[in-house]
Amino acid sequence: MAQALTASTLRLDHEGLPAVDGLTFATTGQHVLLLGAPRVVFAAAAGLEAPARGTMCVQGVAPRLAVRAGLAASAFLDPPLPPRWTPRLLATWSARLVGHGRSVARELAVDALRRLELTHLADTRIQHLPTAAKRASVLSAAIATGAMTLLVEWSSTGVADPQARALARVFAKAMADRHSVVFTGRISLDSPLALAADETLIVDGSSVLAQDTPAEVAARTQSHWLSVAGQVDKFVESVRAAGGRADLGHGTARTQRVRVDLGPLAIGDLFRIAAESNAVVIELRSICTMFA
Repeated sequence: MAQALTASTLRLDHEGLPAVDGLTFATTGQHVLLLGAPRVVFAAAAGLEAPARGTMCVQGVAPRLAVRAGLAASAFLDPPLPPRWTPRLLATWSARLVGHGRSVARELAVDALRRLELTHLADTRIQHLPTAAKRASVLSAAIATGAMTLLVEWSSTGVADPQARALARVFAKAMADRHSVVFTGRISLDSPLALAADETLIVDGSSVLAQDTPAEVAARTQSHWLSVAGQVDKFVESVRAAGGRADLGHGTARTQRVRVDLGPLAIGDLFRIAAESNAVVIELRSICTMFA
């Protein structure tokens, strides 16, 4: 099977302005966590946003083609749902709309509802379901398409922790025989989704800051990314001369992203080096903080 999701020098615009410019990555795992990416990246992966430049592929083809060919399906966070529909009807029509016949669609819907442990709520109107069950219904509708790769917009906001963890556990189990790319801002390292994931990518704007297993990324307490203004090149050279590692990322007209591995340095040393280099650290964030 081709790589679940790839991007090459990708530029995506939002409201006429570049939201991402030059983003490049390739997933390698079966279950991937993609942390911190702008929402427009998920929309592009789902086939709803066309790149202004560069390419994005799902299973080796353009996202819209992947959806049309039944290779991939997407689950958006809290989309509008017909209030009088039921999870069974939603899953069945999701399968029908990608081209499955009536009887096959019914079978796919039954299987998807079983995977998401929604069988007992299958004929309850969506308007009467709690938030966690509504989100499970959206996931089951994506699974009912039969696609082997699911792109999922995930958040625990609005759901109590026990229900959020239960939904994560059920979804991780449901995807055991398929591929998934879960887009989220932050996630607990002990979340069932993190435990099931075999790869994590941390994206900041147009740069990939880390790509490894969740545990390996979370352990990088000495890895940080900074927004630096002023003499950025001189700052990077000085960090390297002091024993740290510094790599330039993408930037704007005013600031540049810099990835720093501290090595023998302390956080305070970065601000001292910046002052000595005629540079200013605008923002500093630790990579491991993407895990709650």
